[in-house]
Amino acid sequence: MSRPVALITGGSRGIGLGCAKSLAAAGFDIAINGLREETQVSEPIAELKALGARVVYCRGDIALAETRAATIDRIRSEFGRLHVLVNNAGVAPKERVDLLDGSEASFDRVMGINLKGPYFLTQIAARWMIEQKVAEKDSFFCIINVGSVSATAVSTHRGEYCVAKAGLAMMNALYATRLGPHDIPVYEVRPGIVKTNMTSGVEDKYDKLIEDGLCVTPRWGRTEDVGKAVSTLATGVFPYSTGQVIMVDGGMTLPRL
Repeated sequence: MSRPVALITGGSRGIGLGCAKSLAAAGFDIAINGLREETQVSEPIAELKALGARVVYCRGDIALAETRAATIDRIRSEFGRLHVLVNNAGVAPKERVDLLDGSEASFDRVMGINLKGPYFLTQIAARWMIEQKVAEKDSFFCIINVGSVSATAVSTHRGEYCVAKAGLAMMNALYATRLGPHDIPVYEVRPGIVKTNMTSGVEDKYDKLIEDGLCVTPRWGRTEDVGKAVSTLATGVFPYSTGQVIMVDGGMTLPRL
């Protein structure tokens, strides 16, 4: 019961798994959410357990209210506590199409998973954290939103993704303001170009851009780069920095001449 608990949505692969590994190594027990069957995520679960964490897998689409409620209920029954929520689950459009040709179906899918899901999951988790904070005044609670440089960098062939990440940035500010009186900080970690399954289809494009100077640090971001930022925030190293955006982009967004 002495170990803090973290929930990472989309935590079975990519950036989410990088975050889960860093949190497990930092002493957290872990709940991860994802869409795949539990038999398909046995390998990442084993990796997390090898780091000393107790692990619970909560399957379901975070865009759905029933999944969000069931996830929190499962964590209540298995752990009885939740100290950190990492809103990481996210999808890209199934097809990159011109802004003038994008469909409502694609918009609704991306917004549901990337913005509506975290918005309302945070609502449920925050209420519970406020209750816990009363009983555990000395414990650290926080919410971390995994955003993207696409919150400000325009990509006209995946507009719905950019709009969702811009919305997540405002959501971060809203919840930071609302939860400030309860001493529950809210942060956004904003990655740049990270090598994951989501970016596997555009590796050649970004290899060339990075070679041509896209990033100050001349390499792809790694999932562990994001995970280190998340675990640092989750362990309470920056308790007075609520609402802030932590850039993990290799200097990609630095203005340069």
